[in-house]
Amino acid sequence: MAKISPNEISSVISERILSYTNEYEISNVGTVLQVGDGIARIYGLDEVMAGELLQFDDEQQTVGIALNLENDNVGAVLMGDGIGLLEGSTVKTTGKIAQIPVTEEALGRILNPLGEPIDGKGDLNATDYRLIESMAPGIVSRQSVCEPLQTGITAIDSMIPIGRGQRELIIGDRQTGKTAIALDTIINQKSENVICVYVAIGQKASSVAQAVASLEEKGALAYTVIVAATADSPATLQYIAPYTGAAIAEYFMYKGRHTLVVYDDLTKQAQAYRQMSLLLKRPPGREAYPGDVFYLHSRLLERAAKLNSTLGSGSMTALPIVETQAGDVSAYIPTNVISITDGQIFLSSELFNSGLRPAINVGISVSRVGSAAQIKAMKKVAGKLKLELAQFDELEAFSQFASDLDVATQNQLARGQRLRETLKQAQNAPYPVEEQVAIIFTGINGFLDDLEVNDVQGYVAQLIEYLQTKAPEYANEIKSTKQFTETAESILKEAIDKVKQEFKYSKA
Repeated sequence: MAKISPNEISSVISERILSYTNEYEISNVGTVLQVGDGIARIYGLDEVMAGELLQFDDEQQTVGIALNLENDNVGAVLMGDGIGLLEGSTVKTTGKIAQIPVTEEALGRILNPLGEPIDGKGDLNATDYRLIESMAPGIVSRQSVCEPLQTGITAIDSMIPIGRGQRELIIGDRQTGKTAIALDTIINQKSENVICVYVAIGQKASSVAQAVASLEEKGALAYTVIVAATADSPATLQYIAPYTGAAIAEYFMYKGRHTLVVYDDLTKQAQAYRQMSLLLKRPPGREAYPGDVFYLHSRLLERAAKLNSTLGSGSMTALPIVETQAGDVSAYIPTNVISITDGQIFLSSELFNSGLRPAINVGISVSRVGSAAQIKAMKKVAGKLKLELAQFDELEAFSQFASDLDVATQNQLARGQRLRETLKQAQNAPYPVEEQVAIIFTGINGFLDDLEVNDVQGYVAQLIEYLQTKAPEYANEIKSTKQFTETAESILKEAIDKVKQEFKYSKA
């Protein structure tokens, strides 16, 4: 039998001691007291942060967020169905506040509110992470809104202009075309070099699929990220979806890029938050919403900004959508969001049903940035447009009661009817700004007065086609100078005359 020398034993022991690494993990572990309706009550998490991610020990590896920190328990909302969770299950803190992976690869993809792809095109290779709840840029970090964000919708770009870094609310009843305006704006960014984020909150999966299909058809999906929390998603995911969208847009904004984020819609987010709050037994306020529902939206929308040159001059423009009931803009959520945003585009179901599409009520729609968000060419031709339409609306209401009107009033009514026709626009067909200038110039200066009202749209389409094919120098002049120069005006007037002759000849 071979002898083992003491020296050999001691050398092995000393080797083991030297190679020993003391690896240990300190976990803050709690126990589930109660679970149901997407809410878990947890005992024993003494060192948990507000908003911290929690890991539940079940088959689905459910994740939750700690929202209520009470004396004897923690109230957490679940980010899954929590079917496998039982009373007595263990819960661990992760030490992380809710964050998502951010990367350039997200462009053209559909993500859930946790930043995970749900389009079946594979995982994202992300190395950067952003907190979904980030601080909004301070006053010193910003500059005033000075560049236009072209929506491609004539009525908006001429009378309710939106600037890069602005927050413009789209508000109206259901089925009045709110989402259509947002999607048209995204489609119009194709030539504007703006990255878009579309956040769908509480919508039917079929509606989201339809929006994705129309963006893909127009080639807009390549520069767009879709964040989808559909109607069957837990309330927690519907609540965090807009913050996820804002975090993705901020990633690009802080790289000096221009971004546009659409929240469709914040009414459903507020309802999801109300559901969570009531289940967490937080005290209800007006319309059963919790007391901090204003802060829910203000901390989200304040993240939209136009950064100063030191931070790279990037921008994030927000288009929140809010649904009203029977046109009631004085309800709780609409008034809250109106007071946070820099203006609103109000869509009216009466105008929609009367055939005006987009159904924008110009009278009560407003942009608090105004002409600072317009190029000089648009400022020059659109100055009178809002006034003319306002006067027309007043006269139209009056003329229903008056039997005989003087010639001046009849002329003004005729002009107003033709102007309103020029503002009608098909869905998914945005106009570039130079074509909008041409349309408004034609209407404001009476070049349409000798046409029948029903012929206006046909004539406008023919004029646009003529400018694109036979007078491209008009668009080049406005693009290069940003002004409605005498050269551009003379080219346009010549085009108007030629197209009118052709149009009248074809009608004869």
